[in-house]
Amino acid sequence: MVAHSGLITVLQRAVRKAAPRLRRDFGEVEQLQVSRKGPGDFVTMADKRAEQTIVEELRNARPDWGMLLEEGGKVEGDPDKPRWIVDPLDGTTNFLHGIPHFSISIAVEDPRGAGGKPEITHGIIYQPLTDESFWAEKGRGAWLHDRRLRVSARRFLDEAVIGTGIPHIGRGDFARWSRIYGAIAPEVAGIRRFGSAALDFAWVAAGRMDGFWEDDLDPWDSAAGILLVREAGGFVSDYRGQDRMMEKREYLAANGELHSKLHKLLAGSLR
Repeated sequence: MVAHSGLITVLQRAVRKAAPRLRRDFGEVEQLQVSRKGPGDFVTMADKRAEQTIVEELRNARPDWGMLLEEGGKVEGDPDKPRWIVDPLDGTTNFLHGIPHFSISIAVEDPRGAGGKPEITHGIIYQPLTDESFWAEKGRGAWLHDRRLRVSARRFLDEAVIGTGIPHIGRGDFARWSRIYGAIAPEVAGIRRFGSAALDFAWVAAGRMDGFWEDDLDPWDSAAGILLVREAGGFVSDYRGQDRMMEKREYLAANGELHSKLHKLLAGSLR
């Protein structure tokens, strides 16, 4: 067993408590696909139930911490203490359609990070159907269960598989995405769109994908994933190569060599 802090134990306990119900609800969604009403309302309930379970578990462990929740919004806590950033179901559209690729993502944000700025110190991304637990602690590496993770060592774009998110109705700037896609696609071995940004980050950390870019992500989609990629030896930035991802809501993740090449293509496409 890998030694880790008590906070990682809290995160592991929270995701594992929410997972069985999500698995059951996912089985129900597959049945609901044939109903006239459709599974949309049911999925919203699954999301909320999972969040409720996670919130109860986290509150028991650290009652004075604040929270930033996808469903429940901001919950104030002691401003000098860290806060939890929670996405109880990342990949809702996959879940809704019976596609078995979604995750729970929880991060810890400490308000007193380096330079007095808030920073993510712990994170977990959990895939309930495969029982894969990707977790990281600042300065102590990224892990899949007890196996240390490293970003891929590929150096050339023509060998690289890159993940992304594609704009859809009500979300994203399709013209901007198309320009970026047009710059990157001809240079790489493949582009993938899996539908859970949290797992995209985790897969970059695990070396399954060589890079990932996406616009318009919220903190609960990205916070744990950023830490995972960085602790696995990778780089995460905005499209200009700066550390302003959350502010600009744009994310580029890869190993050092590919990050440099991708960021040039990205920046060039947006001139």
